[in-house]
Amino acid sequence: MNDLPAAIEIHEEGPREGFQYEKKIFPLADRVALVNALSHTGLKQIQVASFVSPKHVPQMADSAEFFAAIEKVPGVKHTGLWLNETGFRRASTVKNVDLKGVLLFYASDAFALQNNGCNADEMRKRQDDWIRLYDDAGVAIAAVYIMTAFGCNLQGEVPVEAVTENVRWVLERFGKNGRSIPAIYLADTVGWAVPTEVERRVDAVRELAPTARIGLHLHDTRGVGPANFYAALRIGVDLFDSSVAGLGGCPFAGHSHGAAAGNICTEDIVFMAHEMGIKTGVNLDALIEAALLAERIIGRPLGGRIMHSGSLERYRMLRRSKKL
Repeated sequence: MNDLPAAIEIHEEGPREGFQYEKKIFPLADRVALVNALSHTGLKQIQVASFVSPKHVPQMADSAEFFAAIEKVPGVKHTGLWLNETGFRRASTVKNVDLKGVLLFYASDAFALQNNGCNADEMRKRQDDWIRLYDDAGVAIAAVYIMTAFGCNLQGEVPVEAVTENVRWVLERFGKNGRSIPAIYLADTVGWAVPTEVERRVDAVRELAPTARIGLHLHDTRGVGPANFYAALRIGVDLFDSSVAGLGGCPFAGHSHGAAAGNICTEDIVFMAHEMGIKTGVNLDALIEAALLAERIIGRPLGGRIMHSGSLERYRMLRRSKKL
């Protein structure tokens, strides 16, 4: 299959991913300014912060205040992350949080044990409780994430069957009795994906769930994030997570030479999509300004490319005006 999508949907994770990853706690006003800038780029979903233990993640201790201070822009969802019922209950009471039901799965026992204190099978069983919790709260389940779907630094190779086992579990509980199948995200949590594996694993999920929408949560840990994005486009994937300026990473990834890099860079994939004739609904110039703001806030050069080189549209405009 070689069928580029006409348009793609991008979910921004930079504010939560980036500020949670940094050891320094940045001023609330700076974090709010970044979210507000992103909210005016055309992005339709921005993950702002997480509701987790302030003991373990002090960077997220003021998530309620963070959400309360942001500007609500019509048509933009501002979502949060939680890992337990306490976090979900807390998020449910906070101003400006757009609740989004998410189920979490692992393709690696070792990573599940490290993050959640249980193996992958037990993590699946726990999702039944989450389904009931979301149903009781009237929150739609929008997505399921299969983490370490391409490989794991703690365990090693992850067979395709470890991914499809989770997909089968989802299909047993959704697609029946009028319950829609959520988007199924394959997460390259620690950067093992390469283009051929993107194709192989997406195809394996499609074979089981041909009507499900598939998303990708790609990291650029080993420099092949853009290639993996392109491979996904070529097989028609149209749903991606990304991070402005390449912010963030995974401090719990078990890398021998440091933690994982952030998600694929939002402005870089928007640039690539636009140059290929794929619509994103995002104003690239506004997004570049937001990326430069993120860099000023963090206080060091960030990994985005287009934010430093500029888009070709600006180059073409200057050429037309004979300033180049």
